[in-house]
Amino acid sequence: MNIKIKNFIATLLLAVPLSFFMPWWSVMLAAFIASILFPLEKGAAFFTPFCAILLFWGTYAFLLSSANDFVLAKKIATLLNLGGSPYLLIIATGTIGGLAAGISAMLGKELLAFMKN
Repeated sequence: MNIKIKNFIATLLLAVPLSFFMPWWSVMLAAFIASILFPLEKGAAFFTPFCAILLFWGTYAFLLSSANDFVLAKKIATLLNLGGSPYLLIIATGTIGGLAAGISAMLGKELLAFMKN
């Protein structure tokens, strides 16, 4: 199996259970651990965990919001000046989570490189 797919799956498999018991930054811990277990090169070290958490948080936010017809998401999107669009809010949520995971994975990659030298 491709190492990128292994990293993607490991990030998801760690992030999902951790997010039920820990605060929002648990996705950063999941990406950090996955990047140490399955080290990636160059841009893939950032974008693979980014995409994994973007998918996870986006899907989770959509499922939670669709359960109440996006009532709360519309109100928060209005407060955040997103034009009241719950879908923009879901994209923003996933992007923020993805950025946090990608940066954390880069830290794991750099720490691994530092430990090898």
